[in-house]
Amino acid sequence: MSNAFRDLLRKVGSGSHTSKDLSREEAALATRMMLLQEATPAQIGAFMIAHRIKRPTGEELAGMLDAYEQLGPCLQPIAADCPTLVLGIPYDGRSRTAPVSPLTTLILTAAGCPVVLHGGRRMPTKEGLPLAELWQGLGVDWTGLALEQTQQVFEQTRLGFVYLPNHFPLAEGLVPYREQIGKRPPFATIELFWCPYAGESIVVSGFVHPPTEGMAQTAFALRGVHRFMTVKGLEGSCDLPRDRTCIVGVNHPATDPTFTRLHLHPRDYGFAGEEVPLLSTSELLAQMQQVLQGMPCELMEAVVWNAGFYLWQCGLCSSLETGFADARSLLTSGQALKKLAELKTAIGAFDVAYSTRFSSSNRSSL
Repeated sequence: MSNAFRDLLRKVGSGSHTSKDLSREEAALATRMMLLQEATPAQIGAFMIAHRIKRPTGEELAGMLDAYEQLGPCLQPIAADCPTLVLGIPYDGRSRTAPVSPLTTLILTAAGCPVVLHGGRRMPTKEGLPLAELWQGLGVDWTGLALEQTQQVFEQTRLGFVYLPNHFPLAEGLVPYREQIGKRPPFATIELFWCPYAGESIVVSGFVHPPTEGMAQTAFALRGVHRFMTVKGLEGSCDLPRDRTCIVGVNHPATDPTFTRLHLHPRDYGFAGEEVPLLSTSELLAQMQQVLQGMPCELMEAVVWNAGFYLWQCGLCSSLETGFADARSLLTSGQALKKLAELKTAIGAFDVAYSTRFSSSNRSSL
């Protein structure tokens, strides 16, 4: 048992009247001790549930992010004409609405905007459809790459995916606790704010509950993250809704010294409609292939709505309307489909290289 961790646990877990917030340094220490399994399983589980009940502060989340930065992976900077977009999407996936972020990122990278995604396998408690499975269904398997290989794919295609089980096994080691406590711990919030990229970036954090946005603002300010967006998206993701007003917070000191709020009404741009339901993975993948082939459908409208917005926010378009036009053109001209083929080739090259090395070593041992 760790006596040092017990003191931190006692501080957050003393009840509604006597519990205290951790300092940034204390939160970083607690997170490091959990990631490194220096705390016992009982202590880790108790901390997670106690911290959820108390509710984390922005300062505590800044400290937890400090620990992630110290112990976790990070893709290195690449040259580009605009900052890299880092999308913070809930790791426990989607269960009700069709996610469009894979197609959005194909459009963005085809336009020259680098994108970094991060996530894991099916994650408790929701166990929804995660990004990694969607990419596998499109023929792009990120799950077998080492971090160095992901970096090479990122440099070649402008798209990188930090996959938790391979690239951050310390954090993956805490996943079973989520299932055992039956609730999302504050680590689920950290994943929305985490930026596993070392260069100039725009961090986009999806959220559901308004307090999450306030915590993001505090944590980013303490950590010196000046360029970020918060999106009240579908199921807490970065996907903009079409059946209601889109609420987006933008922090861009170069254009506005204050945190600004955007209220985008889809009907004003001709995109109002019902959200595309997530009926099955196979049906969604078939719809995605139709979109990539330039075939009009409701999912295409959702993709254009999202990709056009992000093209505009990344500075690749002078207006939102131009963003929509460019996004649709990149789909119908086949550029997004070409980017998907490029990704398949880049990742497939590692499979070929592995097979060649394996065969050579077998022959030499015979």
